[in-house]
Amino acid sequence: MKIIVIGAGEVGYHIAKSLYLENDLVIIDEDEDACLRVDEFDVQVIRGNGANAAVLEKLLIGADLLVAVTGDDEVNIVSCMAAKLIKESNKSFKTMARVSNPDYIDRPVAKRTQVGIDVMVCPELALASEVADILSIPSAIDSESFADGKVKMMEFVVKDNSNIAGKHLRDIDLLDCCIVSALFRGSQLIIPHGEDIIQAGDHIVIIGKTDAMKDISSFFGELNKLHSRVMIIGGGVVGFYLAQLLQNTRLNVKIIERDRQRSEMIADNLQKALVLRGDGSDLNLLKEEGVGEMDVVISVTDSDEKNLLCSLMAKQLGAKKVIVRADHFDYVPLFEMVGVDRAVSPREATVNEVLKLTMGTGIEALTTIEGEKAEIIEYTVSNKSRVAGKLLKDVNFPDDSLVSMVVHGGVTIIPRGNYRVRQGDHLLVFSLPSAHQAVEKLFK
Repeated sequence: MKIIVIGAGEVGYHIAKSLYLENDLVIIDEDEDACLRVDEFDVQVIRGNGANAAVLEKLLIGADLLVAVTGDDEVNIVSCMAAKLIKESNKSFKTMARVSNPDYIDRPVAKRTQVGIDVMVCPELALASEVADILSIPSAIDSESFADGKVKMMEFVVKDNSNIAGKHLRDIDLLDCCIVSALFRGSQLIIPHGEDIIQAGDHIVIIGKTDAMKDISSFFGELNKLHSRVMIIGGGVVGFYLAQLLQNTRLNVKIIERDRQRSEMIADNLQKALVLRGDGSDLNLLKEEGVGEMDVVISVTDSDEKNLLCSLMAKQLGAKKVIVRADHFDYVPLFEMVGVDRAVSPREATVNEVLKLTMGTGIEALTTIEGEKAEIIEYTVSNKSRVAGKLLKDVNFPDDSLVSMVVHGGVTIIPRGNYRVRQGDHLLVFSLPSAHQAVEKLFK
């Protein structure tokens, strides 16, 4: 597949890193340093303006996809519109734009085909939605929904006091509608089997019916109750949207925002949240506002370094859980190594949407977990799929993959080997990146 990527910043770099081995990539950016950085991959790098129609016209010959991920919303939108006009005769050509201004988009992912954009992604809204999902279950550190919300993936940390620590997987009495899909132990990823023993500190990935996931917390050393006190540091797009999502919950929310006009706007629009004007890295302010008594502190300013500082101060003062925004992908594991409970990147949503577009038809959702160590992909079975009509035990799935869940006719099923796959089924497949191509071929 020939892919044009406009923007060689943090997002463009990781798109190139994920796709250059299997695709013909052309990267366009005006910044010389960004071009030099992405040039380490086997890609064509062009220094220039990606919204320039004259430049695009030459590069779009034979192209299948254009992805605009610069830091300028308008450049991204114009690039997609221009590309669609140039490729008007090619109906299979797709475009995707990253935007940050909520004026252009009111949910994390949307279609804007009327203006030439097949997929529009707002990373900030995606990040806020992810954090809100995590807050819905106290002991969870990650969460994703699949199959129109019928299935949920949750990631938990096994604590010393958990009643499953030291047990074999086969001895865990999970609900019938839930399954353990993976174990992460340090840098090791384990595709689970019944004889595997769960250890304290393991990260465990569970997939199950959405309604049942709220009952899972008791396995991980916490009572099944919602967090009641939440502090959000940073009232930008992420902080404001997150607070809006929490408006109709039982959470008590405090927001700290340093900009006067921004804090006044937030206070006018959020009746249930307490808005404080101040600097979230001010130790005295954090003490005065009882940060040590918070169930969760979420730092989502536009500075990774400040987010880390605020979260570590909050943790030191007694906050039970800290979640931070990390714009740089490479910071995510580092932040978690030094004491952050969960580091989340707004860039991840954009990269996942690009991966979906490059994987062809049948892909409904895709998420990467534990810093891209593994993927969970939702496939829809068509009449052309190689798995259609077969028993799962007769399908040659790669060793590094596992069918975790099936949704058939709206009913969620944990499949066994004698389950016969039917057209229209939604299959959730957990796989390592190395197995991804082999799994994809089964659904073509």
